[in-house]
Amino acid sequence: MMKHINILNTQILSDNWYTLKKVTFEMTGMDGAKSVLERETYDRGNGATILLYNREAKTVVLTRQFRMPTFINGNDTGYLIECCAGLLDQDNAEDCIKRETEEETGFRIDKVEKVFEAYMSPGSVTELLYFFVAAYSNEMKLHDGGGLQEENEDIEVLEIPFEKALEMMKSGEIKDGKTIMLLQYAQLNELMR
Repeated sequence: MMKHINILNTQILSDNWYTLKKVTFEMTGMDGAKSVLERETYDRGNGATILLYNREAKTVVLTRQFRMPTFINGNDTGYLIECCAGLLDQDNAEDCIKRETEEETGFRIDKVEKVFEAYMSPGSVTELLYFFVAAYSNEMKLHDGGGLQEENEDIEVLEIPFEKALEMMKSGEIKDGKTIMLLQYAQLNELMR
C-alpha cells in the first residue's frame, strides 16, 4: 500500500503546543491516476482513555472539564463530560491510563482491560487512542482527583449511575466521542450485569 504514496514536502506550520504540518504528496489512486495533494496534519501524540465502572453500585466515573475547541464551536460553557483520558507521554498505553486515572479521578487501579483502539479524527489528527475499561470500588479512592495543578488541569470528578450516563448520552448532555464509545461498549458487553 505504501507504494501509492510519495511524500514530496513537509512544512511545519506550528509547533507551539503540538505540531501542525502541511504535507504535499503524490498519490496513485485506485484507477492508477496520479495526483499531487496537500493536507494539514496535527500531531499531538497518541493517547489513552478509560471507563471506570462499579458493577455492584451500577455507576461509572466520568470527568467534567473545559475544552476550548468546543467553546469556539458553539458549546456555550465549553465544559464536556468525558471519560478520563491523557496523552501517552513516552509511556505505554496501560501505564499512561493508570497514571491519568489516579491524577484525574483519585482512584488507583491496578487491573485494566484494553478493549480496542481507534483514530478519532483521521482526516486531520494523527492521534491513535487506546480504549480501556476497569472496575473500581470506593476502597481504591486515594484522593479527590482533579488533575495536576502544574498542568493547569481543573477537573471535576463525577460518579454517575450508568443508566443516567446513557440518558445523558442520548439527550446530548454527553457529546464526547470517546465517552460515547466506551458507554456503548459497556452497554453492549453488559458490564453492569
